[in-house]
Amino acid sequence: MSKGTPGRVRLRAVRWLQCRLSSMLHGRSEPYARVMSWLRRWWAQTAPTAILAPSDPARPDTEGPRTARDWSADAGAFVIAVALGALILSVTVDDTANRMTPGQVATDAAFGALCCLSLWWRRRWPFGVALVCVLLGAFSTFGTVAGLLALSSLAVHRHVRPALFIAALFVPSAVVCSVWLGRTDTWSVMLPTAALAAAATAWGMFIRARRQLLSTLRDRAQRAEADQLVRAERARLAERTRIAREMHDVLAHRISLVALHAGALEVALDLPPAEARESAALLRLTAHQALEELRDVIGVLREEPVQERPSTVPQPTLADIPRLVEETRRSGAKVDFEMRVDGAAAAPGPLGRDAYRIVQEALTNISKHARGTQAQVRVAGAPNRGLHVSVRNPAALGAHDRPALPGSGTGLLGLQERVTLANGVLVTGPDASGDFVVDADLPW
Repeated sequence: MSKGTPGRVRLRAVRWLQCRLSSMLHGRSEPYARVMSWLRRWWAQTAPTAILAPSDPARPDTEGPRTARDWSADAGAFVIAVALGALILSVTVDDTANRMTPGQVATDAAFGALCCLSLWWRRRWPFGVALVCVLLGAFSTFGTVAGLLALSSLAVHRHVRPALFIAALFVPSAVVCSVWLGRTDTWSVMLPTAALAAAATAWGMFIRARRQLLSTLRDRAQRAEADQLVRAERARLAERTRIAREMHDVLAHRISLVALHAGALEVALDLPPAEARESAALLRLTAHQALEELRDVIGVLREEPVQERPSTVPQPTLADIPRLVEETRRSGAKVDFEMRVDGAAAAPGPLGRDAYRIVQEALTNISKHARGTQAQVRVAGAPNRGLHVSVRNPAALGAHDRPALPGSGTGLLGLQERVTLANGVLVTGPDASGDFVVDADLPW
């Protein structure tokens, strides 16, 4: 630490004060020693820190360049201090015309001018400015208003103890000034001075408390706004993730059917015209449905923040599973389907959607990787007993000799996540007989 840093200067000031107080306490009585010891601790904790600290950590607005509002407030305080100080000095000169010498008038005016000028630094050094004003005020009535303004500013920018310390000095300063002017009625000066000092301190403390309250409310509002933005962003990302999953579930099946129909037309060149037209119409219908569903999905994949808006992505139910199986059969797949569900019409929407997606993903994988096999789809359940969905198919013979349709490889992972979120159980993989099985148990 350099020689002139505030920390070293503060340490020297405290040590000097301790030495002086120790010499004063030597040989004194015990009550007086306790009082002086308390004063020593209070001064060491309050006054040096208040004098040397250039800014209050709780008041960051005391640092940095002044704003136009600060300049206006400082200019107004300076003008008020000069105008009222000059008025007080004029009244004092008229009241003590026979006792106040020209030298006293000059001293009063000079010290008062210094007090008024020091107000320009009351934000940066509030304790120092207030201390200068109260000390110079012992020989200046001109600086009375400047001292009160400095005291109020100290109460605004510092804690209460430094402000009370300066306010307590106002009374002896006023007594000294009264004696210096040759007055004898000191009590008539002490009481108004104490009242004015208390009022200035109270006003500054009120402003400080109000600013702290506004700052706290402002911080809370900013944090609430930031939290709201974070929640909105999380909701947007969650919605986009959900829609991306829906896009895979909705489109993968349709595109697989389109690829299968196109492949069938490519290899079956000797189809009768009626069957070829039927296959082409089915291909066109499937592609049209895929485009419609893609348009619905893309419509909500926008960059705007997601609010409380209803989703336009298709939401299938249990009643749509037979239609899904029929579409798969029309593409040439062999599907043995059985559905025994009690109260299917009253099934919750998420339950029906999850069951539909499980069957859809399983049939899509069969169309991609096990074409020509006999698939079995079983859906059974009832309220309070749960819903069981099972899709199985044997391994396709010569599957390695045929090119597989492209896929993302995340379909089964998406199903696992979907079932886990629904508090269900999903089992996928080959069983003991070699069939590939997709079994899901969903709570209902």
